[in-house]
Amino acid sequence: MNRFSLAGKTALVTGANTGIGAAIAVALSGAGAHVIAAGRRSCADTVASMGSGEEMLLDFTDPMAAKDVFASRPIDILVNNAGIIRRADAVDFTEADWDDVMDVNAKALFFTCQAFGREVIARQATGKIVNIASLLSFQGGIRVPSYTASKHSVAGLTKLLANEWAGKGINVNAIAPGYIETNNTAALRADPDRNQAILDRIPAGRWGHAQDIADSAVYLSAPASDYVHGTILNVDGGWLAR
Repeated sequence: MNRFSLAGKTALVTGANTGIGAAIAVALSGAGAHVIAAGRRSCADTVASMGSGEEMLLDFTDPMAAKDVFASRPIDILVNNAGIIRRADAVDFTEADWDDVMDVNAKALFFTCQAFGREVIARQATGKIVNIASLLSFQGGIRVPSYTASKHSVAGLTKLLANEWAGKGINVNAIAPGYIETNNTAALRADPDRNQAILDRIPAGRWGHAQDIADSAVYLSAPASDYVHGTILNVDGGWLAR
């Protein structure tokens, strides 16, 4: 199991104050990493659940928020989980809602990866990047045009960066979560008809848990995945296999 150990590694997890990001931060810490839990709100509750960790305030409404983070200390693992969503019919969708989502979900993700990659390459070290994609990296969805565009972008950027950096010692991969029990999906689960329709479409027959995503993030951060590059790992109970 040493191939799954993160002992001696430092990880930065964005959007780590709640939900999937918090679960990933706690799981990486459980595997031995020192974890920096970053968010635009306090991540104190997440840090309290970790064996070795600290918090950092990062607000990705400024896409360049993390440009200087990696120059100040060596970080081995980057998990880009921070993201937002806006919902409206396509005919009513505003430019502001388009730009806000693309800035956080795509632009900030790319420039955070760039800053991380630049420092890892300069140190002639190795590193792992895990981006959080979505089922909407592959499907269209409805009423979320900027979210769908941004998550398609995450999948494409993951592959592009893997192509450029695999030979430089940096693994770049992504996880595409399915329907996960988080605060963001509470309204869907509270609607009996919608909830049942979703369950009927999932071969596993249940909603996913944040821990399902966290365990996958540990794998993609660990030596066990050293030959895995440019993969979008679907953790969706079989949703995309239907």
